[in-house]
Amino acid sequence: MCSSDLVPTIVTIPCFSGTPWDDRQLQPFAGREVRTMRLPEGLDNVEAYADFVAEQVADLDSYVLVGDSFGAVIALTLATRQPAGLVALVLSGGFAANPLPRWKGIASRASRFAGGPLYRQGTLRFHAFQLASKFDAHAEIPLTQNDYRQLFVANTPRRSYTARVTSVIDFDVRDRLDRVNVPTLLVTPQDDKLVGDHAAKEMLAGISDAREVVLPNTGHMFRFTHPDLYGHTIAEFIDDAITAAPFERSGDGGR
Repeated sequence: MCSSDLVPTIVTIPCFSGTPWDDRQLQPFAGREVRTMRLPEGLDNVEAYADFVAEQVADLDSYVLVGDSFGAVIALTLATRQPAGLVALVLSGGFAANPLPRWKGIASRASRFAGGPLYRQGTLRFHAFQLASKFDAHAEIPLTQNDYRQLFVANTPRRSYTARVTSVIDFDVRDRLDRVNVPTLLVTPQDDKLVGDHAAKEMLAGISDAREVVLPNTGHMFRFTHPDLYGHTIAEFIDDAITAAPFERSGDGGR
């Protein structure tokens, strides 16, 4: 079977919490081949996360990477290696270089010194505040800052939180963006106080075949608050990208 006859598998890479897509978030992909995953614990290097994802897709002949937030950072890193089988890329709420002010990185990294209660009630409350949007209360699935805190309490051990913060402190692949050689969609929320809009502009400028869609009335957690809008936007892009671009554009597997 030639590559143009293959139906790509949608491979979803989770956000900073490490939480895989749930059934509700996967509904827009009904009838499609999907592979989701939980992030491994304790890794403190983005390249190591990319190695992990590369292992998860090693058996796939055709796939689309869909990265959410920190997952977008991982997906982008893997895409710069031009892996065989990659036919399209979707990045939401991600970045090509750490966009956070230095003080935020220092504050988050200090979580290594926070005991259990301080981590849950201090570090995670601060992080949840950064994730929240003015649009969350009226979303498809209304969520609060406490909901975001509970997401991390349930899914993100303190050592993994600190390790993931460490992994992005010096992260910068802006000089490798021109290596991404597949159609790429940047899904940007209207209101993102964690990452901001400059990160998407950098990726849009550096990736040759990239387009951006700004989803109205959404915030950084739109995978959770707007699963239908978010998922259908991705599905439509995949259908358009696969129709418009031959699979032969995928890379040769080199790093």
